[in-house]
Formats: sequence, structure tokens, C-alpha cells
Amino acid sequence: MTVKINKSTAFGRISAPPSKSMAHRYLICGALSGGSVIKGIDYSEDIKATLGCLEALGAEIKAEDSGITIGGINPLEPIKSNKLFCNESGSTLRFLIPICLLFNSEITLSGTERLFSRSLSVYEEICAAQGISFIKTSNSVTLKGKLKSGKYSVRGDISSQFISGLMFALSQLPEDSTIEIEGTIESGSYLSLTIKALADFGVRISRVDERTIYIKGGQTCKKRNITVEGDYSNAAFLDAFNLFGGNVMVKGLSDKSVQGDRVYKDKFAELEKGFASVDISDCPDLGPILMAVAAAKNGAVFTGTKRLKIKESDRGEAMKAELSKFGCECLVEENKITVKGGELKAPERPLLGYNDHRIVMSMAVLASVTGGEILGAEAVAKSYPRFFEDIKALGIDVEAI
Repeated sequence: MTVKINKSTAFGRISAPPSKSMAHRYLICGALSGGSVIKGIDYSEDIKATLGCLEALGAEIKAEDSGITIGGINPLEPIKSNKLFCNESGSTLRFLIPICLLFNSEITLSGTERLFSRSLSVYEEICAAQGISFIKTSNSVTLKGKLKSGKYSVRGDISSQFISGLMFALSQLPEDSTIEIEGTIESGSYLSLTIKALADFGVRISRVDERTIYIKGGQTCKKRNITVEGDYSNAAFLDAFNLFGGNVMVKGLSDKSVQGDRVYKDKFAELEKGFASVDISDCPDLGPILMAVAAAKNGAVFTGTKRLKIKESDRGEAMKAELSKFGCECLVEENKITVKGGELKAPERPLLGYNDHRIVMSMAVLASVTGGEILGAEAVAKSYPRFFEDIKALGIDVEAI
């Protein structure tokens, strides 16, 4: 899909879309419960992937206007299917590998080659140590064996998703477990999100200190009727219109949220003051929109950027290429990106989406300032299917062409 955006300004009130990060977690907890109702689910491509995989593992799922009723995963019972399709969702794949290892079945998780180009080394090493079969191809991994309770040493510098996945599964095993986190902890705030989600379903995880997580065994997720909170990650794109003459009030964001991306307002403020130094190691998903804002404002040097390379696209290089169409120069290094700020020029060529929802939404914000066309705009379906409808309702002049 190609969209054309003319110069326009956003005004109005809008509810933030539900948090995709928390929705993944609540769905897994709900599936492990005896039956829960989860409200506020947005049927993005990633969430559909998680729902499909949970159903394959035996979850009974009923979607109604009032919410999703979900429950019924039992490792002691046969699974419905040993083929799980994760599409391009890293959360789905990395959260569910340990869940699959609660079953004594051969299970294959598949998805796009881009998804499987992202590291699974943490799980591969754990499986090797425990005698679990772990066979990886360019677009799948096949597992056979059962996860054991015990002491785990896990690198924290690849992704926090591995640690979150282990927390889900280890809490369901009969014996206690401990996870020791080695090295730098990347996106550590997402661990807090997982601990909160499990706590909301009655499962207690103890953060002994920054690097030690204690998981009491023999716990079960309790039945809950619960609503997914608003998504700070995607709210950032809506709030960004306020930096360019708009007046948008984003509702539905919890002041008590532990989402790491709630810092976006502070990051925006830094970028408006002048040339800034901004660390995004704990909020890499904000990288594209922060780079876009820096380009239109005063410029910035971003640190902690190395994980942008292994997202849905190589986000550093993608943003460098697209910002150049607005007349902005970027320097992409191993763990640092420098963006020169200045007045944006209208792009003479179409902007590319790279099959990456956050690149597309970042380009949409800048195109509202200069005008422009975006190819591959359908990528927003990964996390925010209603994005273009919502910004149109706010007054952005956007149409599919």
C-alpha cells in the first residue's frame, strides 16, 4: 500500500492503542490460566501470531466485543498442533520457545527469514546444556525435550526477551529456579513489564538485585478479568505531531506504567532544547521517531543503538536512507548514530517503509510537515493497524493511492 500525505496538522483527543508488549504477556498468562478475559486487544499481526501459537498449544480462545476469553494450556495434555507460525514477531518466538519446552513433544516454530536472522543463541546454549534437541533453519526451529528447573546464567546484552520467556516457563515448573544476568542488560525495563504481567495473574517473581531473578516453582496463573493498558511506544508517534504545531491529547496511558518507552516525552524535551546526546539502550523502539524528530529539530547523537540493526529492518541504515530524502545527513556507527538537524525539504522521491511499522510511522510524522508518499505503508499492521485511520481523524491529510 502506498499512502500520500499532504502538509497538515493534527488536532484532537485520541486513545492510545493498547500496549502490544503487555498484550503478548497477558495472552500468555491467560492461556496458562484456567480461563481469563483480556480486554483491550488490538489485532495487530504480532498479536495474531501469538494467539495462533497459543491455540496450537491447546489454548481455548473466544474473541468477543467484550474481550478475549483464553485459557486451557496444560503441558500434561496433548497439543492441538506441533506447527507454530510466528510470522515476524520476535516476542512470539522468544516468549514461546520456553513454553513449548514445558511439553514433551516435538514442536516446530516457523516464521520469516528476517525473524530467524535474529539471534536465538541463548536458547540454543540452554538446550545444548540440558540435552534438548534444538534444530534451527533459515525460517524455523524444531524443539524436542523438557525444560528443567535450576540455575540459569543468561547474557543480557542480546535481548531481554529470552529472560522474559524463561520467567513464564520456569514459574510453571515444580522446583525453584534462579536466573543470573551476565553483562550489559539491554531493554531491562521489559523485564519489569514481564514481572508485572505475571504478578497481575498471581505469579510472584522476585528481583533479588539488578542481576538476579528468583522464580519460585509450582506456581499457576490465576483466572483474571483484565484490561491491557495503553501503549507508550505507539503513543509517541501520535504525540510527536505536537512538536510540529499540532495539539493532540493522547488518552489512556497509565501514570503507573512500567513500560520503558514512557520516557519518550523526556526524550522529546531533550531534542527540542538543542543538539542532544540521547541514550536509547533501554528504549530502542523509540529510535526511529526520535531520529525523525532530531532531523526536524536540532540534531542529536544517539547512543546504545546497536540493537536497531536486528529489528524488523536495520533501522539505523533505513532511517539514514529515508532522512536523506528530507535533506538530513546521518552517520551510523556500531553503537552510535549522529543526526544533523535543520529545516526539512520535501522529498522528491517516495519514502520507503522497509516492511517496518516504526519506520513507516516515523515517515508519516515527517511527511505531515513537508508532504510525501510512503511505499509499503501496510507495515503498520504489525503493531498499530488503525494508525492511518487515527491520524486522519486527527486532521492529517492522508490517503491511499
